[in-house]
Amino acid sequence: MLTNTNKGYGLITILIHWISALTVIGLFGLGFWMVDLTYYSSWYKTAPDIHKSVGLLLFALTLIRLLWRFISVKPQAHSNHKPWEQQTAKWAHRTLYLLMIFIMISGFLISTADGRGIMVFDWFEVPSLGSFISNQEDIAGTVHEYLAYSLIALVFIHGAGAIKHQLIDKDGTLAKIIKPIKK
Repeated sequence: MLTNTNKGYGLITILIHWISALTVIGLFGLGFWMVDLTYYSSWYKTAPDIHKSVGLLLFALTLIRLLWRFISVKPQAHSNHKPWEQQTAKWAHRTLYLLMIFIMISGFLISTADGRGIMVFDWFEVPSLGSFISNQEDIAGTVHEYLAYSLIALVFIHGAGAIKHQLIDKDGTLAKIIKPIKK
């Protein structure tokens, strides 16, 4: 089934979730690696271009994901989940979304502070909004870095929680986001 039901997630939600998760982890790894590249590296320009292009595509997917989340049915929490677990999960998801959005906005502000837009894989250009504050690229860079570390830490905590539900609680929570529900 493509869409969510009260019992589980549909294929659309599952695909968006895993594409986003793998992309976030990949972007973090690429970003972590590329900051140490020297001017003479063949990847010095290529790696940031890939990072920016994928980041902007992820931003678009995140906006679609949020829209989908608001118009879709949300599966009910497992009956064994304690109220504090449900609240923690709700706030963790909200924080994941906020971190992703602020990371992508700060990345955009870094890349466009000089007034140039960002080419997305030579498909199209996202125009610059210019610089809003002095030293924008450095300030946005610091914000981008700390938020990225926060996001990747929360991603691993989120993953650990899902694994805990699957292996210890054996409640099928992880299975909901792996296998689409059937009618």
